[in-house]
Formats: sequence, C-alpha cells, structure tokens
Amino acid sequence: MAAAEHIARPSASSHVQGDRRRRVLAVRTGLSVALVLAMLLSLGWGAASDTQVIPALLTPLGLAEASLRDTVIIWDIRFPRMLTGAFVGASLAVSGAVMQGLFRNPLADPGLIGVSAGAGFGAVAAIVLGGLLPVAIQAVVGYYLVPLAAFFGGWITTIVLYAVATRGGRTSIATMLLAGIALGALTGALTGIIVYYATDDQLRDLTFWGLGSVAGANWDKFWTALPLIVACLIVAPFLARSLNALALGEAAATHMGIPVQRMKNIAILTVAGSVGASVAVTGGIGFVGIVVPHLLRLAQGPDHNGLLINSALLGAVMLLVADAMARTVIAPAEMPIGIITAILGGPFFLWILLRNRNVVDL
Repeated sequence: MAAAEHIARPSASSHVQGDRRRRVLAVRTGLSVALVLAMLLSLGWGAASDTQVIPALLTPLGLAEASLRDTVIIWDIRFPRMLTGAFVGASLAVSGAVMQGLFRNPLADPGLIGVSAGAGFGAVAAIVLGGLLPVAIQAVVGYYLVPLAAFFGGWITTIVLYAVATRGGRTSIATMLLAGIALGALTGALTGIIVYYATDDQLRDLTFWGLGSVAGANWDKFWTALPLIVACLIVAPFLARSLNALALGEAAATHMGIPVQRMKNIAILTVAGSVGASVAVTGGIGFVGIVVPHLLRLAQGPDHNGLLINSALLGAVMLLVADAMARTVIAPAEMPIGIITAILGGPFFLWILLRNRNVVDL
C-alpha cells in the first residue's frame, strides 16, 4: 500500500507539471498570435486611414510598390511607434513581474511604489537642465542623456525603497507601499520645482509626456532606449529559478544555493534600467506592471519560468491595444496612453487589493 502511494505521488506530480507546461505553452501561443495582430493594428491605424500597409512594408525589399507618402507614414512614423509601444509594454510588464517576485507580493509595481516617479524625475531633470552641462559632456552622452538620467533616478529610488521596506531579511508590503507613496510625492515635488524653471517650449511637451504617450516615438528615441530594455528582457528569464525559490523565503532560497543578495542586486538594476528607459521614451504609463503578471498568474500559475516571457508578450499586446484606443477615443486628436491604462488598471488594482486583503494588513 505504502509502495503504491510512493509510486503514485511522483506520477501525479509530473501530471500536474505537464498540465501547467501545456497551459503556459497555450497561453504563449495565443499571445504570440495576438501580438502579431496588435502590431498590424498599430501599423494600420492612424489619421491617414487609406494607407496601404502591406505594400509599404514590402517596398524597401523590392517586393511591392507603394507611394512615397505611404512608405514614409509606415516606416518613419508608425513603425517606430509600434516597436516602441511593444518594447515598452513588454519592459513594464516584465519589470512588474520581477518586482512582485522580489517583494513576494502581487501588489508590487514600479509605478505604484515610486520607481517610475524617480525615473521621471531623472528624465525631466535631463530634459530641462541638460543644457547646463558642459558641452564636452553633452557631446559624449548625446541622445543617451535622458535614458541614463531616468535609469539612475529609477535605480536610486528602487534602492532606497528596498532599504526602507526590508528589515531583518524580510520585506514589509505595508512599509513598501507607504514608502513608495512618500518617495513618489518627494520626487514629484522635485520634478515640479524643475518644471517651474522650464521654458514655454518645454512645458507643453513635459505635461503631455508626464501623462504617458508613444505619439512622439521616432527611430532616434527607440534606438536610444532599446539597449536597456533588451537587457531587461534578456536578463529577467534567468532570474526565474531564483524568484521561484525566493517565494519560499530568503532563508529557504539561501539553503537551496541561491545567491540571494546578488540576485536582488541584479533584479534591482534590471528593473531600474528598463523602467528608466521606458519612462524616458514614453513618460509615465502606470498599471501595466501590476495588471499583466496578475492576469497571467490566474491563467497559468505562478511559476516564473513561464510568467516572465508571457508577461513580455501580454505587456506588448496591452500597450499596443491601449495606444490604438488612445488614437480613437477623441479622434482626430490623441489621448495620452497613461490615461487609458489608468482607467483600465485602477479598478483592476482595487479588485486585486480586495482579493488580497489578508496579505496587505496595514
């Protein structure tokens, strides 16, 4: 009898793992198809509704012939906008999943706990005050000034937040949320002081940028932010095993051979870099990092091996769809995409908060 139970248990365990793998693969396949459709929607949606998308895409390859107007619209305006939206959405979603794994709580999010505000402060400081730097430094840094400033702003904010919220090897979610509010308010005040000294030409751009938008995306901005975002998307999946172990507690993860402190440092740098680069390009876009990982946990389970890659796919889809909505709601004008994600994400966050009241005990 005991031997039979001993044989049955591994079989049942492997069956459950097989079901989870199939579920993850099914979700990944569906999201890959959805991403292709969302990218085509992004390329075909705009003020010039009569644009021939496919011929314009194939014209540089010599496989089709489209007008110069359509080719310019697709390749110089919509294509960099589509790629920026997809990569930023993937970056924010993966950063949210990593932070939730790091803090061991589904309510952690770069925007909610002040990391995006810190990155925004760095970006605003670079935009408004970057001209005061010596010409030699400006020449060396070039287009990378704003992303680097946003990176260091998000990085410093993340380190301070983690130091305040962690005590005795344990991270308090209540302290994290309250410290995030305080840090967000502080960096918001500092950002306001810098904006006060901005010129009239900079004010409108800063106001629209602060609400989040991919309308100003171009190839220069995309290539500037891409290295930090790609670094996050490459590094994050390698943290999956460590984040799974960390869910059992830091002591258990250490006994399993996980270098916990080094993993924390890598996770913090990864999140700060990706969020900083994303904020520098699109401004503040909230709730992507909290909504996407939570939806995927409900659909496929909490295993980070499947969660992080699928978060990138769903984050890209979500932001591209939100961008399409932003172009439609008040057409022919455009609504900042941060407003769309806040309208959709705010109620969802309240639902998560009510669902996890036993976790968040203030």
